[in-house]
Amino acid sequence: MFSKNQWVLPVTILAAAFLIGTLFISGTWRSVSKANQTITVTGSAKKEIISDFGILRGTISVQAVSGKDAYHELERQKPILFQYLAQKGFPKESLNLFTITNYPVFEMNAQGMQTNIVSGYVYSQRIELQSKEVNKIRNLSLEISSVIERGVNFSVEQPEYQYSKMAEIKIEIQAEAAKDAMIRAKKIAEATDGDLGTMRNARMGVLQITPKNSNMISDYGVNDLSSIEKEITAVVNASFEIK
Repeated sequence: MFSKNQWVLPVTILAAAFLIGTLFISGTWRSVSKANQTITVTGSAKKEIISDFGILRGTISVQAVSGKDAYHELERQKPILFQYLAQKGFPKESLNLFTITNYPVFEMNAQGMQTNIVSGYVYSQRIELQSKEVNKIRNLSLEISSVIERGVNFSVEQPEYQYSKMAEIKIEIQAEAAKDAMIRAKKIAEATDGDLGTMRNARMGVLQITPKNSNMISDYGVNDLSSIEKEITAVVNASFEIK
């Protein structure tokens, strides 16, 4: 027969082992639980840019009874347009001329339906000019329609204003957005008596390139070409470990 004193030591050892195991498991759980805590924040950055390259396009077009007459009229008007552009600082050598296009114009009947009778021909040619002097492009786009007074039928398109170092600034602005996300996450962690750990993941949003002081936004991103002064905005969603 075993006495009660013989059970004291084994029971004490088992109890101590159980307590140590419980504390170990509890500490491990707390460590794992804390390690699994993350914070997700959104960082953003905005920068102003000024376009340094402009493009202006337009089309000179004429209509005449025959294709031959239409072509000759087109060739008559083009030198007048070229002279005007040269006076504005764009000599003929700096212009990009596209292929001359033409199509027939059909008569319409009393019911407003198109017939097979050709009433004339339209001949046209598209012209493009480029310059690093964006204000020069802007001023020309506002004035060039006046060539109608010189007998030139020219329709101008909306000018485009581009920024030549866009690739570099995209990287820069995205880095600034990521830094802003980290600063936000650090402040939140400190407010809750925690320390910011490593970044778990990050997702870059689409870039928004908009006119200055505009509130334009799109899920697919905005790439404004209509304004000289622009703003580029980057957004990043990032998750950080909390220690």
